[in-house]
Amino acid sequence: MPVLEANQIKKQYQMGEVLVSALENINLTVQQGEFVAIMGPSGSGKSTLLHLLGGLDGPSAGEITLAGQPLSKLNDNAITLVRRRKVGFIFQFYNLLPTLTAEENVGLPLLIDGQSLTKHHAKISRLLELVGLSERRHHKPDQLSGGQQQRVAIARAFVNDPEIVLADEPTGNLDSKTGTSILELLRRTCTELHATIVMVTHDPRAASYADRVIFLKDGIVVRELTHTEHGRAVQPIMDVMAGLEL
Repeated sequence: MPVLEANQIKKQYQMGEVLVSALENINLTVQQGEFVAIMGPSGSGKSTLLHLLGGLDGPSAGEITLAGQPLSKLNDNAITLVRRRKVGFIFQFYNLLPTLTAEENVGLPLLIDGQSLTKHHAKISRLLELVGLSERRHHKPDQLSGGQQQRVAIARAFVNDPEIVLADEPTGNLDSKTGTSILELLRRTCTELHATIVMVTHDPRAASYADRVIFLKDGIVVRELTHTEHGRAVQPIMDVMAGLEL
């Protein structure tokens, strides 16, 4: 069974008297262990799609099935539980709580779910080791660099053993060298944690780490590249993007 399915997804917004179509007839299937990147020009609907896939917003039409749960058949409380227990989120601006240590920020989803951090101490330690922050576990966000904060956010995204991790421009606020280390870390989690990742990015270099790249334009899927086609090379992705931005 796929981890994520989107079937004939539409999203429309009312802006004054004008009905704006942000997404139109989106079909997407993500299998376990896949790393999928979503790209497109500004305003193409990338972040809107990611929010729908994660149950942060609802489509105007169509069905999203997340971890075997058709979201349209769930009430708000049930969707919140699916998000909390089945999905990890990584954001561009980290979204760490400034008063908590790295260790406490990683464990925050467990606390929100009413679980004990003491019980999950070994898991949190293992994740901090995976992201290279074992020696920074007691540091607060203002004592960490941007790259280190994003590593904390990545560890946090995996602490609830999610079915899927959704990443919105995870390297967009980082310099090139730090961004590369974050992308290598995400790539490694697919192997070591058998993770499933869907990442929105505007950066062809970031998208080259994915197994599959899906291109949006004006809310429509217009092209797809697989790992066998782009070979983890940046140029084929840049060529597609150049065509979309004409």
